[in-house]
Amino acid sequence: MKKLFIVFMGVFLTAMSANAYQVLSSKELGQMDAKNQNVVVKCTTDTGKVSNQTCSLRRYAKCSGEGTTKKCPGWQPWTDLRNPGRQYSDWKTAASACCRAMGLR
Repeated sequence: MKKLFIVFMGVFLTAMSANAYQVLSSKELGQMDAKNQNVVVKCTTDTGKVSNQTCSLRRYAKCSGEGTTKKCPGWQPWTDLRNPGRQYSDWKTAASACCRAMGLR
């Protein structure tokens, strides 16, 4: 019984702290000298309902060369378009921070 209670509490605490968002779109744009990756997510409420609030996230890469010699040396960090001053290593972290800033998950 004690182990069952510990497992239940672990699942409960994980669910309470989990980030839940729904990916609406994910696109990569650009061909010549630059590329953008865009992700739009819908946040969820504390009760798990999908909110109408969205977060738009983007990262950018500058490219050089053409055809088979085209190189995009590296992506810039992800940014939240509502708050472009903050940078994130991955889009999931950016989505989580954006949703939390609106009081959502």
